[in-house]
Amino acid sequence: MDEVFKALADPTRRSLLDELFRRDGQTLSELDERFAMTRFGVMKHLKQLEEAGLVVTKKRGREKLHFLNPVPIRLVHDRWVSKYAEPWAAALSDIKTRLESPMEKVFEIYIRTTPERLWEAITNREIRSKYQFGMQISSDWTVGSRFEMGNPNAPALLGEGENLEVDPPRRLVQTMVALWGDDVKAEGSTRITWEIEPIGDSCRLLVTHDQLREGANEQLYGGWPMILSGLKTWLETGELLTTPGSLLYT
Repeated sequence: MDEVFKALADPTRRSLLDELFRRDGQTLSELDERFAMTRFGVMKHLKQLEEAGLVVTKKRGREKLHFLNPVPIRLVHDRWVSKYAEPWAAALSDIKTRLESPMEKVFEIYIRTTPERLWEAITNREIRSKYQFGMQISSDWTVGSRFEMGNPNAPALLGEGENLEVDPPRRLVQTMVALWGDDVKAEGSTRITWEIEPIGDSCRLLVTHDQLREGANEQLYGGWPMILSGLKTWLETGELLTTPGSLLYT
């Protein structure tokens, strides 16, 4: 938490996050053009944002792309925003979460657990329901197999897709079609990649949600910070986070 608050305290770093919020996946050169400082100065600010987990980088050919990672901010929210303040916070957040070109979204989180236990939490239907809005996931987890997401109280399936890569406990790549409403169903298939990297007594989990069309419905990717925050909390403490009623089937 200290690193997050320190990173957010600087107006230039907040402006960098705003730039990535406006358009994710930018190079250093693209970001450098928007600031009246040296390239080295922008690099220093980006490095501090990376160390706080607020920015994640990915190599794409010779380019290094920078992505906004909202998960640490979600963790701050879950720790200090009460359930009574949730509707107000959500309303204010909705104003800010209208992204222009979410072609690819990257989320990073560190969890004190083993790769095997983290893999189980991702693929086990009962565990998955504890942190993903009550959704249960079913599959035989082989390459080319189908998976389904549902809830006993939902009138139909909430999502479905195909497992493209299954490499436990390191990597899972899936296509996904959201089915919980006509608006998201019309978006068609997107891709979700789960990557697990052991680091000491913890794991780095990187979730990439891509193959999203420009201006895609925010319901497809907007819940990831809450999902990953809930996953971390359950694995580390055994406790459940309160999911807003609008995202639960009861």
